[in-house]
Amino acid sequence: MDITSRDESGVMVMSIGGRLDAEHAELLKNEFRKLLSPGTRMVMDLEKLDYLDSTGLGALVFCLKNCNERGGKLKLANLGEKPRMIFEITRAYRIFDIYDDLGQAIAAFNG
Repeated sequence: MDITSRDESGVMVMSIGGRLDAEHAELLKNEFRKLLSPGTRMVMDLEKLDYLDSTGLGALVFCLKNCNERGGKLKLANLGEKPRMIFEITRAYRIFDIYDDLGQAIAAFNG
């Protein structure tokens, strides 16, 4: 799994690529914790995410919960076909703000 992060217009963009599964869930949580501060506005760009399992989804829920508890906001962008299926099957789309592209997700913070 590849994780990179950058600031874009005052929004932290965390790009996640590869597989988000039981083997990599802790890595995501640890990287997320490093970036999280009170009031963090973050978008997880999932364009290069190839695979998501239930443990990986649990890690995303962990990130959302922690962000909310610290007064921040977390949005998801560029959810691919296979990961999107997991969100639909589990109905996780109900708890996340999901955008079709990164620009829309970032603009949602400023609009």
